[in-house]
Amino acid sequence: MTITHPSVRPANPNFSSGPCAKRPGYSLQNLADAPLGRSHRAKVGKVKLKLAIDLTREVLQVPADYLIGIVPASDTGAVEMAMWSLLGARGVDMLAWESFGEGWITDVVKQLKLKDARVITSGYGQLPDLSTVNFDHDVVFTWNGTTAGVKVPNGDWIPADRAGLTICDATSAAFAQRLDWAKLDVVTFSWQKVLGGEGAHGMLILSPRAVARLESYQPSWPMPKIFRMTNGGKLIKGIFEGDTINTPSMLCVEDYIDALQWSKSIGGLEGLIGRADANLKAIADWAARTDWVDFLAEDVAIRSNTSVCLKIVDPAITALSTEEQAAFVKQIPALLDKEKVAFDIDGYRDAPPGLRIWCGATVETSDVAALTHWLDWAFATAKAARPKP
Repeated sequence: MTITHPSVRPANPNFSSGPCAKRPGYSLQNLADAPLGRSHRAKVGKVKLKLAIDLTREVLQVPADYLIGIVPASDTGAVEMAMWSLLGARGVDMLAWESFGEGWITDVVKQLKLKDARVITSGYGQLPDLSTVNFDHDVVFTWNGTTAGVKVPNGDWIPADRAGLTICDATSAAFAQRLDWAKLDVVTFSWQKVLGGEGAHGMLILSPRAVARLESYQPSWPMPKIFRMTNGGKLIKGIFEGDTINTPSMLCVEDYIDALQWSKSIGGLEGLIGRADANLKAIADWAARTDWVDFLAEDVAIRSNTSVCLKIVDPAITALSTEEQAAFVKQIPALLDKEKVAFDIDGYRDAPPGLRIWCGATVETSDVAALTHWLDWAFATAKAARPKP
């Protein structure tokens, strides 16, 4: 049986969940103003770093009294910096519903060895019972689980009068979902996600409550230089004014500035959220009329509009063993990669067998819509190739 190729191909086949697609119209020529070969501590470098911070505040609508810093080692570095510097002053609730949240649990329980850490988890595609969280404790959670396609629906579950700090890994949510700043004390993300920036740089945003903790609490463990945000019990304010802890790439900084300027040109945060929502809708409309696929997150309210995770629900495939299902599903991204239609849409290695399609703001909805036809083609092709029972 011949299965016909779809007639329309995505103009941009990059659907990776990180590093993510560059913005529409991107060109390396846009980075010509990068001060290459110059010190990041020279005036020209500091101006660029401060511009990146100021544009972040403007586009992301960060409150004026929150501090924004550029830190090393991507979102991972920013989260670790926050946990090592702030945790241990009181109990901590660690929330996880996918692999990165699980990673933060490992670091707190096995590396920092906090004895009063409560672990609250759920399986892929679900949220844990958020009503069980103790906000007399500090709370660490991901706003959007990149590897599960599950987000918190809002910040309503976080009390305004909490005693502890909330530390939020927002790397796949920032610039695509509205963050409830009043409910968040620490927010981290990386440039490589929703804005399609380059890797290795993280962002750390601190509320006044988080700053007060930094200046009043000294962890019992040794603090690596790269994590230190205080000196003599006082915040090192330069970190949040462009005086970075280590040497940043000024080319990557220029790339981030370019993405932020593009964000402003399409309507800022509202424009970015609108684009990601439209991409999710294209997937949802297709899934609703397609009998072989569904969202990993069954609850519409918690479905991510960036890292969209899908599962195969065709009875002939779900009847297979987990290993056989995984082998079958791998054929779909392999076929699309070979056709140069979609790159890097495999489900995360620790997630249930499935697909993960990045739908953040730099992806065009027309490309998502075109991809859905190719997904049908790849599924039909892989299924037809299976040996008949």
